Amino acid sequence: MTLNIAIAGASGRMGRTLIEGVLRHKTLKLAAALEIPVNLNIGKDAGEFAGVATGVKITADYNNALKGCDVLIDFTRPEGTLGHMTACRKHGVRMVIGTTGFSETQKQTISEAARDIGIVFAPNMAVGVNVTFKLAEIAAKILGDDYDVEIIEAHHRHKIDAPSGTALKFGEVVAKALGRDLSQVAAHGREGVTGERDAKTIGFHAIRGGDIVGEHTVMFAGEGERVEVTVRSGSRSTYAEGALRAARFLADKKSGLFDMFDVLGLK
Repeated sequence: MTLNIAIAGASGRMGRTLIEGVLRHKTLKLAAALEIPVNLNIGKDAGEFAGVATGVKITADYNNALKGCDVLIDFTRPEGTLGHMTACRKHGVRMVIGTTGFSETQKQTISEAARDIGIVFAPNMAVGVNVTFKLAEIAAKILGDDYDVEIIEAHHRHKIDAPSGTALKFGEVVAKALGRDLSQVAAHGREGVTGERDAKTIGFHAIRGGDIVGEHTVMFAGEGERVEVTVRSGSRSTYAEGALRAARFLADKKSGLFDMFDVLGLK
C-alpha cells in the first residue's frame, strides 16, 4: 500500500529532511508540500532542495492541496498546525504532529480532532529519544524520591520555545513515575537566593546556541551517586524517520489519538 504524504513547512530545515525521507521510501509518495503564503519558495518544486524533480509544487492553498492525501506531517507552529488540522478533518486526512509549544487548550483541540481522524502527536518523533523516555521512566520508578531530578536540554539558536517539548515530556514521564503533578513541582531555571531545594522539585534548564540539533539529559542526583540518562541527536533525519514510521502506523487508523509509544509498542 502506498501512502500519499503531505509535508507542512516544506521549505524549512525539517520540511526538507522529511521530503528527502519520503522520496527514499518506496511505500510513500509525496503528494503535497505546504508553506505560508509569504514564503519565497511558493511555486517551486518541492524536491528542488534535494536536487530532485517531484512534480509537486510548494503551495499555500492547503485546503485544495490536501485533497487525496492520506497523511499530513506537520512540524510547524501551533497556529499553523491547528489551521491545517481543520482542513485535515474536512478531507479525512490523518496527521503526524511534531509541532511543540501548544497550550493546554490547543492540546484539547487536538484531542477533539482525533475523534474524526487518526493523529500521532508527540513532542519528539526520534526512535532513540522515545526509547530514552522509557529508560527515564524505569530509572525514576527504581530510584524513587531519594534522588533529585534535573532536566537539561540544548538546541540551536533558532528554536523559539523553551523548555523544549521533549524536555517537558521527560518531565511528564518522570513525574508520573514518581506520582507527582508536574505543574506543581516544575522549576524553570534558578537565579538569586532560591533557598534550599524542595525534594519534590523537577528542574528544567534550557541552552540555546549555534546549530545544536537537540540534546537532553535527565539527571537523578542522590547522596554519593548521580545517574544520568542522555540522548543526543546529531541529525534531523532521526526525527524524520520516526515521523515517517508514525505515518505508516496511521495507515489503518481512521481515528484516535496516539503517541510514539503506541507507534513503537512501548506501552
